[in-house]
Amino acid sequence: MALCSRFAISIAAGLLAGAAAVTPAVADDGWEAEGDLGTTSQEDWGGDGGDWGDQQFTRGRVTASTLLLRSAPNRGSQVIRTAHQGEIVRIFCQWVGESVQGNNRWYLLADGTWAWGSAQFIETRRSPRWC
Repeated sequence: MALCSRFAISIAAGLLAGAAAVTPAVADDGWEAEGDLGTTSQEDWGGDGGDWGDQQFTRGRVTASTLLLRSAPNRGSQVIRTAHQGEIVRIFCQWVGESVQGNNRWYLLADGTWAWGSAQFIETRRSPRWC
């Protein structure tokens, strides 16, 4: 991995650590995992994405039967946990990482632990902010 990419990831990780210190991630925020995305109000999907300081998240739904969530935005990194089809996740930001079935975007999720999931398998109503 190029030095610039490692540096950018290090900066993003530092910013995320600061955000986590102020606002702890929550695994269950009251969303029903079985609900239909089409019936969820716009309020439930969070604000406009804003900047680093506003602590807003984008909502997403896992479309894979089992999605491996990883320590870095690539398939070779450590698996931290799994998410299952229909699960609602909180997306902090997106990043360009290893391509998965032609999609190189990865989402940094904040559901109890910070972990990366391939955007190929997470449906969203709007694009998350960039890390």
